[in-house]
Amino acid sequence: MIVKDEKDIKGLLEAGKVAAEVLYKMASRLRPGITTGQLDRIGEEAMARYGAKSAPKVMYNFPGATCISVIPEVAHGIPGNRVIKAGDLVNIDVSIELNGYYGDNGMSIPVELEDPGALKVCEVCLKARDAVIQAAKPGLKINELGRAVETVARAHDMKIIKNLCGHGLGRSLHEDPEMILNYYSKKERGQLALGQVIALEPFISDGPEFVIEGDNDWVLVVPQNHYVAQFEHTIIVLEDQTIITTLQPE
Repeated sequence: MIVKDEKDIKGLLEAGKVAAEVLYKMASRLRPGITTGQLDRIGEEAMARYGAKSAPKVMYNFPGATCISVIPEVAHGIPGNRVIKAGDLVNIDVSIELNGYYGDNGMSIPVELEDPGALKVCEVCLKARDAVIQAAKPGLKINELGRAVETVARAHDMKIIKNLCGHGLGRSLHEDPEMILNYYSKKERGQLALGQVIALEPFISDGPEFVIEGDNDWVLVVPQNHYVAQFEHTIIVLEDQTIITTLQPE
């Protein structure tokens, strides 16, 4: 989506605020003993209080209000009876629709997890997300966003999940550009337009470079004994500033 006026910006900010509120409400309740299904219901109830809808449900009939993935699950994990345990690395991805606008954000959360390798993956991923947001400017070649992520990953001896990427959004959950790779590719074409709305979401890994399909039609996984982290924001790329619509509630 390319924003046309202040109405668009306001709508995106309202949707982003709700997406962030829901994500951090869920994160605050994440602890050993809770099931992913219970956590999802917390998110869905929070959406309802704001009059928002689950974007994955609206767009794709996803069997949950949110995506909750527990390593070795990396993305699109279906909430259910799985009990969160101490030592888990959990990713919560929340995307919502509100009054025709969309917001998308996610974060990986160590649950009483002290493994230095897992904590490093999370730390580097957060740095990569912040670096790619800082790099986003009107006119920038889209493949330079991938370079920004790749530069951070390489500096810390980390890998990138190459078959998961960012995307455009705004009036739908997935819009042009459909794929914003998290690594530099000469084949990736296009550049960011003034007013472009995009979701940036690096996936940083301690070894694997690709996810594969899991045991259902949705979930994507890596081999056991590996860690992958994801941090995601929705942004609006303007001439004099980059607006993060999904900032953490204060």
